Amino acid sequence: MSASGTAATFGRTELPQEQSDALRRAVRLAWGTIGFLVVGVTLVYLVMGSSQAMKAAWTEDLLSFIPPISFLVAVRFARRRPTTAHPYGYHRSVGVGHLVAAAALLTMGAFLVLDSGSGLLAGEHPPVGVMHLGDHVFWAGWPMIGAMVLTGIPPVLLGRAKMPLARTLHDRVLYADADMNKADWMTALGSVVGILGIGAGLWWADSAAALFISVSILRDGVGNLRVAAGALMDARATTVDGDEPHPLAGEIDERLRALPWVDDARSRVRDQGHVFHVESFVVPRAGRAPGLRELAEARAAATALDWKVQDLVVVPVEQLPDEMLPDVAAPPGEDDRRAGADAR
Repeated sequence: MSASGTAATFGRTELPQEQSDALRRAVRLAWGTIGFLVVGVTLVYLVMGSSQAMKAAWTEDLLSFIPPISFLVAVRFARRRPTTAHPYGYHRSVGVGHLVAAAALLTMGAFLVLDSGSGLLAGEHPPVGVMHLGDHVFWAGWPMIGAMVLTGIPPVLLGRAKMPLARTLHDRVLYADADMNKADWMTALGSVVGILGIGAGLWWADSAAALFISVSILRDGVGNLRVAAGALMDARATTVDGDEPHPLAGEIDERLRALPWVDDARSRVRDQGHVFHVESFVVPRAGRAPGLRELAEARAAATALDWKVQDLVVVPVEQLPDEMLPDVAAPPGEDDRRAGADAR
């Protein structure tokens, strides 16, 4: 992935120029994020004192190392070509990285909610004293506020830069990282409010701010864990944010139905990481038995739609196997609810 213009790859999939450029920029941003976090975590640690809000913000900064590191590791593995032991390649490394990041967020978020909530219920009064700098004495809350302002703005800018790259690469680890970065301003603002509350004599403001930050971490963990676990369980391919079925599935079916020998077609699409694995069931028109050349042309027509269609199998059938195909009209999760109802 040098800057020489050589196309980047995910396994045996050669990325188009737009995705190659996006990948190079995303890698640079990930390293830049790690460098910034090293400075930010050190700065917050030096000034946090006994404030619960500052401790929660510091913990969130520590957790913020996980997504960019997971992204860099996942990209490194995803570039490996398929082997005998891994015939589908290493694209699932993205899902593994996403799951690790989500589990860490969920675990630490739950711990911080309990910790800050217990402090609030116990009525803890965190002291924020004074600091000496030469002959000058000043309230220790001001350096805390300054640290949060300095460390709260850059992540928002990094998140805004990463978000379109995550969509271009269809990378959920990068998307989760960008989403967390974009929300960091709330952590900084919550910490500032908590510190100012202490200065105003509101003892509960610090624990309340810490609880707000903790709930934000927990919410990120729950949301990302839901999407990561669904992808690893071969859920229907969705958009990178996990909210909607991916439109590429419908586009593949439309392209196959447009072939002169095809009467109907439906596909199962699962997300391997950056790329999709597709099984397309096609019903030939009456009296038309497709040959090897026609099947190869159908596969080529579908894979030409998008670089993410990395692996596609065309299966001629007499009629569509409805029990094996998702309900294209159902919203995400509806098929799972129906399956659960049928099991009961």
